Amino acid sequence: MCATCGCSGKARLRLVTAADTAASLARDEHGRDHDHDHGHEHDHGHEHEYGHEHDHGHLPGEDRTVVLQRKVLARNDDLAAENRSWLADRGVLAVNLMSSPGAGKTTLLERTARDLAGDLAVAVIEGDQETMLDAERISEAGCKVVQVNTGVGCHLDASMVDQALRALDPPRGSVVVIENVGNLVCPALFDLGEAARVVLASVPEGADKPVKYPHMFSRADLVVVTKTDLLPHVEFDVARHAADVHRLTPNADLLYLSATTGDGLPAWYAWLHRRLPA
Repeated sequence: MCATCGCSGKARLRLVTAADTAASLARDEHGRDHDHDHGHEHDHGHEHEYGHEHDHGHLPGEDRTVVLQRKVLARNDDLAAENRSWLADRGVLAVNLMSSPGAGKTTLLERTARDLAGDLAVAVIEGDQETMLDAERISEAGCKVVQVNTGVGCHLDASMVDQALRALDPPRGSVVVIENVGNLVCPALFDLGEAARVVLASVPEGADKPVKYPHMFSRADLVVVTKTDLLPHVEFDVARHAADVHRLTPNADLLYLSATTGDGLPAWYAWLHRRLPA
C-alpha cells in the first residue's frame, strides 16, 4: 500500500495501435463490451507491475507513516530525475496534464493532435484506473499513445512513465503529454520527470477549485480554464478564479479555451511551441 495516499495495485501498460482502435469500433457496432485487454503488452506480452512502497505490518504511529511517505517520494524522485535526463537527451518536451475527472483533458488532446498534425509530433501517455476508452479516442485522432491502467491506484508515478516512454520512443523535437489519472490531490505529489505541469479547471466545476485544492494549483506552470463556451450558461467567477490562481502561483500562465469551438486554442499551441527544448 502506498504510504503517501493509501492506493495500491498493479499497473498495466499497453501500446495502443490503429488496429486496436478499429477492432474496438467493430466490437461497438456489434454491441459488445470493448473493455478488454486487446492492446499490445510492452516487453513481449508481459504486464509490468509497478509497486508503491509496501508495508505488510501495522503502522504504529504517525512517525512511521511520515518515514514511509518520505521513502516512497524519494524513490519516485530518483526515477523522475532519470526520466527527465532521458527526455532532455532526446530533446523531448514532457507535459504532465492534470485535472479532476471530466474537465476535458482527453477532448483537448484529441483536438490538439488533429490541429497540430504535420506541425508538431504529439504522443500521449494515458493514465486511467481501468479501460482503454480514452487511449482509443486519442489513437483515432492520429496520436501514438500508451495506456497505463493503475488498477485502484489514483495517480501515475515515475516508474510507470519510464516504461511508457520507452514504449512510445518519441522522436526528437516532439511533445509527450502525460494525461494523469483524474484527481486533484495525489498527482500533485509525484514528480514524473516532466518539464511542465498543466492543470485544467473546467467552467462547469465552478471557480473554487484553486482554494479547495491549493497544492495542485500551486505547482502548476500553466492553468487552463476549459469549456469556456459554457460561460454564458453556468456560474463561474472568472476574476475570482484568476486572482486565486495568481495568489497561489504568481508565475504560472493562465489560458482560457474551448476545445469544442476552438476559441483560445492558438494560445495553447503557442505555449507548447515555446516550451520545446532549444
